[in-house]
Amino acid sequence: MDHALQLRTATPRDLDWIHELRHRVYAEELGQHPVDPSGRLSDGLDGDNVYLVAARGETRIGFVSLTPPWVGRYSLDKYLTRDELPVLSEESPFEIRVLTVEERWRSTAAAPLLMYAALRWVAARGGRRVVAMGRTELLDMYLAAGLRPVGRTVRSGAVSFEVLSGSVAELTRTVAERHGRTLERLRAGLEWRLDVPFAPRADGCEHGGAFFSAIGTDFRTLTRRHDVVAADVLDAWFPPSPAVRAVLSEDPGWAARTSPPTGAEGLLAEIAAVRGLPVESLVVGAGSSDLIFRAFGRWLTPASRVLLLDPGYGEYAHVTERVIGCRVDRLPLRREDGWLVDPARLAAATGDGRYDLVVVVNPNNPTGRHAPADALRAVIEASPARTRWWIDEAYLGYVDPADSLAGLASADDRVVVCTSLSKMYALSGMRAAYLVADQETAGELRRWTPPWPVSLPAQLAAVTALRDPAYYAERWARTHVLRRELASALTELDGFSSVDEGVANFLTVTLPPDGPSAARLVRDCRRHDVFLRDLSPMSPAYEGRTVRIAVRDTAENARIVAACRSALDALRAPAAVASGAPGRASR
Repeated sequence: MDHALQLRTATPRDLDWIHELRHRVYAEELGQHPVDPSGRLSDGLDGDNVYLVAARGETRIGFVSLTPPWVGRYSLDKYLTRDELPVLSEESPFEIRVLTVEERWRSTAAAPLLMYAALRWVAARGGRRVVAMGRTELLDMYLAAGLRPVGRTVRSGAVSFEVLSGSVAELTRTVAERHGRTLERLRAGLEWRLDVPFAPRADGCEHGGAFFSAIGTDFRTLTRRHDVVAADVLDAWFPPSPAVRAVLSEDPGWAARTSPPTGAEGLLAEIAAVRGLPVESLVVGAGSSDLIFRAFGRWLTPASRVLLLDPGYGEYAHVTERVIGCRVDRLPLRREDGWLVDPARLAAATGDGRYDLVVVVNPNNPTGRHAPADALRAVIEASPARTRWWIDEAYLGYVDPADSLAGLASADDRVVVCTSLSKMYALSGMRAAYLVADQETAGELRRWTPPWPVSLPAQLAAVTALRDPAYYAERWARTHVLRRELASALTELDGFSSVDEGVANFLTVTLPPDGPSAARLVRDCRRHDVFLRDLSPMSPAYEGRTVRIAVRDTAENARIVAACRSALDALRAPAAVASGAPGRASR
């Protein structure tokens, strides 16, 4: 029988073959290691490495090894110190190594496909840089893939290797440009069994919102919305206030056909009155993404240097790195610190004035942690005059709308506060947001704002929502209750190593290192029409095993718990291993 080429994560049953093939190639064929009477060659990183395998049916063809940064050590540590190879300490790369193919299959596409699979696996775990050791005689193959020598050569036995490195984003672009058509042709005959999509999104940004694919993006099957639990985006679980629904239903035909106020004057005036801010300090947009793209595109260039928190909202990394091409550094938030922002570490990172822009999402998405405004204000006020701060307060209402830096932003030309009305006011479909800046900065951005930036239905809804604070305060309080109830129910399930609430309208669950990957859990929950968010692409800090869950109403939260229970039970069953599911997808 002619079997399709299969790419998958290695199972425990593959390890004997991997060790035996390594011995045949690297001891007997290449002389890199002494011949061992056992005919096997193991690896000091076994147990921490991830192996991806190419096979046809029962015939194994080749493999590639991956060492994630959370292991804390690399194979390269045997040959070079961290001072000699600082990329290992400074950029937390993923190491790709030991690409090995059975001799009779070396002229096939197995090796390039294994390299591509490794790149996709790394990207799906939030990897931003890879390092590799490439045999000197095969250097052209690695250069064609987009990897570049770092100027270090190492020898192991009789074999010479070049140390190579590459940005995951750049490697992904290179592969698409040089080999995209070939990959699509090979894809037709490929059995892709990895827990990562074969191809990245066209725009390179991993958003939530996959739930709409189950409803139908052509809007012909909207009744499906009643069957789908959309917990992979942070839309409100509650509807807009009755007053908002009334104003939208009063004359929807008029609202649909009528041009809105050109500069959203009424919306600006309402925000200014409710928030106690000068109207001249405000700029409105069709959601916070509109404002981010508009402002960053004006302020930043490829020569700009930006600091982001990590983990953090992926839109900021996308715009700064992939759209504008800035140099982006990250301040790591640590699991052992409860993902909290340490003001002292933030001050130390920003005190020398190297950054043109620092972005702080507060409360942070996806960690759900909040830093008090006073603590951030002290860091900002002590920072150099050349550094601009962008504070995203989209979820602040779940803490205290008064604990805002908007007042500081209206008076300090270094500070901008961005606030979406989508999440807190149940207006995600309307797309309305605003930012606060000093009058000169706000005026410049208004000059670069097209007319009619916010639709008439959105302006009507936003103004009316801001006039009904009692309704929303009650809904926000109810959100905390629902989150605690959901967290309690998920904690009772057998299969999560932690359930972390945070302060906003979502929580995170983390799978144990020897459990299934976050991607696998998300995929299995979708079989129940329950959509959750795999956080792995956002940051390697999540180690491929953390899932974000938006708070829904009581009935949908119960469906989330039931779907997680069913998925975890199935993943623990022996059938999961027999079907080729990865047993150690994150270690």
